[in-house]
Amino acid sequence: MEIAESTAGAIGVVAPKGPLCGDDARAVRETVFAAIAKRRGRVVVDLGAVPFADSVGLEALLDVSDALAESGRSLKLVNVGATMREALDIVGIGALFEQYPDVHAAARSFL
Repeated sequence: MEIAESTAGAIGVVAPKGPLCGDDARAVRETVFAAIAKRRGRVVVDLGAVPFADSVGLEALLDVSDALAESGRSLKLVNVGATMREALDIVGIGALFEQYPDVHAAARSFL
């Protein structure tokens, strides 16, 4: 799995490419936590190139969401495809994440 990191203004963007499964999911979780520390929580996760996630991948997203929730923030996901959205909804966690159509819309939500 490739994990790209970029910025949109002052917002960090973590964009994994490939299935969010197993060890790759753990690597994404650690990358997102590192980005959160660097950007003081102003990070979005772009799932546009993630076709699906297994239970480890969903748990990784929940771990980040739970950590942000402790300080009154939420994990912002962008470009969530139909299969990923369905997986989030099937296990009942879709509502835990703020979801945006693109990085710019998510970045504006920090204003």
